[in-house]
Amino acid sequence: MRIRKGDTVLMISGDEKGKRGKILKLFAKEKKAIVEGINFIHRHSKARRSGEQSRIIEKEAPVHLSNLSLICPKCGKHTKVGVKILKDKRKVRICKRCEEMIED
Repeated sequence: MRIRKGDTVLMISGDEKGKRGKILKLFAKEKKAIVEGINFIHRHSKARRSGEQSRIIEKEAPVHLSNLSLICPKCGKHTKVGVKILKDKRKVRICKRCEEMIED
């Protein structure tokens, strides 16, 4: 998986197309992520105790990774992510546009 928690991403399709957000949580098996400020859903919560009120909770729902594109911290554009192996046998992510290393 080339997108990680804490990365800034761009929505490239769907109702929220063009919005940017930070990844809060990843679900690797489902290939989905929760992105800050994108794909809100409404949950209706019933009052459980006397004196408590029913309410509607707004929260982010998972988005499929195919609808997200990483934003390079160096050039500021959305990009594909490549992998480069350094001399010390370590894999690092690189931006395909500017060929700069993406910090982890």
